[in-house]
Amino acid sequence: MPRSGLGLDVAGVVDEVGPGVHDIPIGTPVAALHFPHAPHAAAGTAAEYVIVPAGDAAPVPDGVELLDAATVPLNALTAAQLLALLGPAQGRRLLVTGAAGGVGGYAVALGAHAGWSVTGLARVTDSSFLTRAGAAESITSLDRATGFDAVLDTALLQKAALRPVRDHGAYVGVFPGLEPESERGITVASAVVVPDGDLLQDMLNLTAQGVLEPRRAGTVPLAEAADAYRAFRSGGHRGRWVLTR
Repeated sequence: MPRSGLGLDVAGVVDEVGPGVHDIPIGTPVAALHFPHAPHAAAGTAAEYVIVPAGDAAPVPDGVELLDAATVPLNALTAAQLLALLGPAQGRRLLVTGAAGGVGGYAVALGAHAGWSVTGLARVTDSSFLTRAGAAESITSLDRATGFDAVLDTALLQKAALRPVRDHGAYVGVFPGLEPESERGITVASAVVVPDGDLLQDMLNLTAQGVLEPRRAGTVPLAEAADAYRAFRSGGHRGRWVLTR
């Protein structure tokens, strides 16, 4: 019978390691992306103890709080893996829709860090965040947007997000099967995030260096998890809700 639980991101201190694991000693603070529906998993990360493959975990660098590290895996890995589909930056223009959201915020920062000229589509109240993340420009509407080499569509605008892309440019979406049909020679792609301990280590290192900004909407005890889920459903929050023991 399939088993699953709630939660995909996890950060904590290693309490036990399995046979053959030598590079992550007991007592190491780590973070990981955990898929509750994977064959090895019995529950999600909303738990006191979580078992993850050693290859999916990454040590948390000095200077990054565990509570902040817990906000990084899912969104940062998703953004990084989607950006990789667009090829080298080389100063090209990138539009990120939903640029102040979980995945979008990381896409802006990682894109700018990689050398893209990034424009973020978001609310005017998010312009300060986008500037800190490295966006060259922030916009609140697609009405006058044009000439982008690529778009990373985290807001699921789909066909509307194709319009600002130049002929033979690129579109990347966040949900396979929901992509718009290609037009004007635009390459259309999407992908599902996969755990990757090495890439996550890069994301955590960039967090320690200040390139990526950890965003925590709130922190609540595990016993009061329902409050966090209710707050999440109410919308309007920026960042991840973190459950603690």
